[in-house]
Amino acid sequence: MSETPPKPLQYRVDGPEDAPVLILGPSLGTTWHMWDRQVPELARQWRVLRFDLPGHGGAPAYPAASIPDLTERLLATLDLLGVQRFGYAGCSISAAIGAELALRRPDRIASLAVVAASPRFGTADEFRQRGVIVRANGLEPMARAAPERWFTPGFAAAQPAIVEWAVQMVRTTDPGCYIAACEALAAFDIRAELARIAVPTLVLVGSEDHVTGPAEARTLVAGIPDARLALVPGASHLAPVEQPAAVTDLLVRHFSTAWYNPADTPTGITMLPEGLTPPLSPMTGPVAEIAPAEQLPEVSALRPDPYEEGLRVRRQVLGDAHVDRALAPDDFTADFQELITRYAWGEVWTRDALDRRTRSVVTLTALVAGGHLEELAFHTRAALRNGLSPAEIREVLMQTAVYCGVPAANAAFRVATAVIHEETKPQE
Repeated sequence: MSETPPKPLQYRVDGPEDAPVLILGPSLGTTWHMWDRQVPELARQWRVLRFDLPGHGGAPAYPAASIPDLTERLLATLDLLGVQRFGYAGCSISAAIGAELALRRPDRIASLAVVAASPRFGTADEFRQRGVIVRANGLEPMARAAPERWFTPGFAAAQPAIVEWAVQMVRTTDPGCYIAACEALAAFDIRAELARIAVPTLVLVGSEDHVTGPAEARTLVAGIPDARLALVPGASHLAPVEQPAAVTDLLVRHFSTAWYNPADTPTGITMLPEGLTPPLSPMTGPVAEIAPAEQLPEVSALRPDPYEEGLRVRRQVLGDAHVDRALAPDDFTADFQELITRYAWGEVWTRDALDRRTRSVVTLTALVAGGHLEELAFHTRAALRNGLSPAEIREVLMQTAVYCGVPAANAAFRVATAVIHEETKPQE
């Protein structure tokens, strides 16, 4: 059975049909309208395509939990439109998509601009914590915090209408898609791969950006061979909104001078009649040969050591901070930590038959039954990160009262209540 093709993204196109294509991608919690002030000038010389993230701006709510997944959806959209080669500018999470394009499909991207970008956005724990807060409280806490993250105080005070517009963009986002995007950012880390980005790159950052600021921008410029830094004074995270003229000028100059192979640039977007699918392009690359059976390694040799996968899953479920503490240099416990990482996490938590939500339910129940309250505390945190709501955790503990005993459940409720209160408290 063939895999389900990636679902296309919601998009809008402006500019001449025969012009080279320039893609503009939004940040988390915004829509394509964050680029409204750039489009009139950019559309003079480019066919500008803006897209919405899943569940943003009224787009269909099909969550994508990784940057590669979002990248594949964008490429599927461009394939549908007949766009093969393009310039790309993206803000925040869309900057991550641009970097992924440059790393995985350098044949498609001619030139790159990343705004409010980082090779790693904060820590995985920070973004998974956002998901826990949204799952428990909805998007209102994120909406209230958006102006402080996105704009300088002076701009927010002088432009209340724009601030309200920004808040409404967050409020109208699908919570499940927002949580999935947080998971995508939590897993994103290309610090070791920057030297492989081979397209000319503009790294653009607001001087007052406290989310992904000048320090992160300089890391990108130091790691990408053909990169230039542009610092926008008086701008925070959403520099295209706060300083539109300066950002527009920088983008025009970059894409006018750093476009690879202009002869290969597409002539524009081929708009297809509704309901039709473009024909498949002929395969032009080499086809991999299958090795004869006698040359294949033994099956046992193909099985990787589960330690690295176990460590990855352990960090995703329990959080980097907890795992770092557990793995701190200690000769006495090192072998034990390796044992549980390899077998509990690498062999059991990675199995496909149960999803992580279900495994969290099983784990909570077992810990209540055994009276392991210290581990119950950090597995309650893990359950929230794995997608269980406070109400679902409550029901798990209610059932343990019947099968594990009321005193055990009473102690478990005391531990879980404290953890849930701490973890789901909206950020200040």
